[in-house]
Amino acid sequence: MATILVVDDELGIRALLSEILTDEGHTVELAENAVQARAARELFKPDLVLLDIWMPDVDGITLLKEWGTAAMLTMPVIMMSGHGTIDTAVEATKFGASAFLEKPITLQKLLRAVDQALVRPAPRSASVPADGRAASGASAPSLGLPATELPGGPALAPVASGPQPQQSFDLDRPLREARDAFEKSYFEFHLSKEGGSMTRVAEKTGLERTHLYRKLKQLGVDLTRNKRGGNGTH
Repeated sequence: MATILVVDDELGIRALLSEILTDEGHTVELAENAVQARAARELFKPDLVLLDIWMPDVDGITLLKEWGTAAMLTMPVIMMSGHGTIDTAVEATKFGASAFLEKPITLQKLLRAVDQALVRPAPRSASVPADGRAASGASAPSLGLPATELPGGPALAPVASGPQPQQSFDLDRPLREARDAFEKSYFEFHLSKEGGSMTRVAEKTGLERTHLYRKLKQLGVDLTRNKRGGNGTH
C-alpha cells in the first residue's frame, strides 16, 4: 500500500479522503496549505499527492509548478477542484499532474484515479520558464481519467437503456472495477424492479436504508430514474 499526502484547506474534505484511503489500506498524511504540504512532502516522501487547486495562501497549480521547476515531482500528483474547467485540467497536466478530479469526488472516481496514478511511473519534472508556460513542444501527460470525468467533458459511452436481470461483465479488469460494475447493475436492477422504493430494495438486499443510500451514491446510481411517475416511495 502507498503513502498518500492529501492537501486541502477544507477540514471535511481532508477527513473524508483520509477515511476512504485509510480503509483501502493506504497510509494518509494531511496538509491544509502549501507550507504544510512542502514540509510533509520532505518528511514523508509520499507515493502520491492529492492536491487542491484553490487554497488561501499558495494555490495548487503554483505549488505544482514549484515542485516541477525544482525537479521535485518524484511522485504522481492528482489535482482536485470544485470550480474546475477543461482549461484548468489541461493546465495542470502541462505542469506534471497525473489526473484531475472535480469535486464533489465520488468514491469510484477517487479510487480509480488513485489506482491508475500509483501504477504509472512518476512524471518528469516540467521545465517551466519565467513566464509560467510549459516548455514548447512538451506534450501534456494524459489526465488518466475518461472524458466523462472532466468538467464539461463529453460522454464517451452510451447510457444503458435499463438494468436487465441477466447481464455480462468484462472480467478482464481490476477486481475493484469489476465489483463496482456488478454492484451498480445489481442495485439498479432491484431499484427498477421495486419502482425506486428504497424501503423495498433495502429489504430485498438486506441492507439498512442509510447504508443502502450511501452505497448507491458511492456507485453513482441515479436514484430518480426508476421512481414511478417521479413520486415513488423512497
